[in-house]
Amino acid sequence: MAVINSYEAVIVISLKNGEEAVAETVKKFTGLIEKHATMESVDEWGKRRLAYPIKKEADAYYVLFTFKSEAGFPAELDRITKITDGVLRSMIIKKEA
Repeated sequence: MAVINSYEAVIVISLKNGEEAVAETVKKFTGLIEKHATMESVDEWGKRRLAYPIKKEADAYYVLFTFKSEAGFPAELDRITKITDGVLRSMIIKKEA
């Protein structure tokens, strides 16, 4: 039987491609997580100023996903965030039980 853990993923999305691209990216990751895990919440923090410029951008769109999944899924999610256009940064952490 597989062990189910709780995770949080923060994804920082570029604003340079417009609001529609941001919405599509959020929709993509929401669907991906719902397909492979149990989604607990999607908290869209919205447009925020970055602490330092990333790829010459000063602002970005932040989204926090909270979900439960098997141990292998977060690595796949991390791989997909790294190859997705428009994602500036991402971080996935395992929450303590």
